[in-house]
Amino acid sequence: MTDDADIDSGLDPRAEIARLRAEVATLRARAEAAEAAADHDVLTPVLNRRGFVAAMQRTMAYCSRYKVPAVLLYLDLDGFKGVNDRLGHAAGDAALVRVAGLLLDNVRATDAVGRLGGDEFGLLLLNAGIDEGREKAAGLTAALEEADFRYDDRPAPLAGSFGVRAFAGQTDVETWLAEADAAMWVRKRGR
Repeated sequence: MTDDADIDSGLDPRAEIARLRAEVATLRARAEAAEAAADHDVLTPVLNRRGFVAAMQRTMAYCSRYKVPAVLLYLDLDGFKGVNDRLGHAAGDAALVRVAGLLLDNVRATDAVGRLGGDEFGLLLLNAGIDEGREKAAGLTAALEEADFRYDDRPAPLAGSFGVRAFAGQTDVETWLAEADAAMWVRKRGR
């Protein structure tokens, strides 16, 4: 049964329902895109700090519940300021994108990579302990040093210092990050 007002206005109720469904689908897609953007770094193809912290919280809960190991790697790029100073900020941005890509290429789909700020990155490896974390850090250190990063055909060597900290029942994300950061600084000073 149709309403006389719909007939008088020329509106087809089925067409209007289809239009509204399409509008809802568009709004839903925009909301999903906005939510994804909220957790991803604006420059690099990795999670931002917010997204990485959320991944850490999920991992910590999973590890606590199922007694599964996980390890956190904290990377600080060595000499990154020199890239910005010598070659400019566009070169620094390109270097960050390159590093993020290198990290993503060297982890599993179940792992998480995030840019924690500036030239610092985090890697979260599930089902991995301290030995696997140290192995991964050594491999990534070598991969960074072997990467032939150039900007405007000028070399910009990349290197980094990793801190490695296994999940040991930490109840706070910031505590685990601080432990891995401290381990990174010990490593950086030793280099």
